[in-house]
Amino acid sequence: MRPPYLLLDVDGVLIPFPDEAGASPATHTRHEVVPTGRSVDDPVTVWLNPVHGPLLMNIIRSGLVTPVWCSSWRQDATNLVGPLLGLPPLPSIDLPRPQITTSHPNGYLWKRDYVDMWLGDAPAAWIDDDFTALDHEWADRRTKRGSLTLLVQPACRVGLQVEHLDTIATWAGRYMDSASAA
Repeated sequence: MRPPYLLLDVDGVLIPFPDEAGASPATHTRHEVVPTGRSVDDPVTVWLNPVHGPLLMNIIRSGLVTPVWCSSWRQDATNLVGPLLGLPPLPSIDLPRPQITTSHPNGYLWKRDYVDMWLGDAPAAWIDDDFTALDHEWADRRTKRGSLTLLVQPACRVGLQVEHLDTIATWAGRYMDSASAA
């Protein structure tokens, strides 16, 4: 039996947005990265919490989840962000580059339709900072039809916290227990 997917966003989850004063959390370390399509002379500054790598590795090693990047960073999440946190290469959902001016063009997170197609009926815990009420309704509908779905929404200026991963580990443990009992 395959464990549920753990869909990982990057911006607002691993890379928090600056606060009103333009500061990142003191727990985060500055890095310069060069995403695909950018010049080495034009790097992007990212702030990452070095604790996130070991925390994510703990849940990955537990075997309770199958981690997958679900981010507009696409494969750069594996190539640039993951190594800075000590994460192994992870697959990523192949998200398009939509021409949108808001992350909620239809009232819900733009990634959702692609995630829904990618997941099919597979269970998933999805960490993203940008869900709306319509995304939570979607997760409830998936769960009611037998595709267990947990949405975890960190505050975008704080990012991923231990309690988020604890919630996912508890949820995934219950899923694995019930699936093996069936």
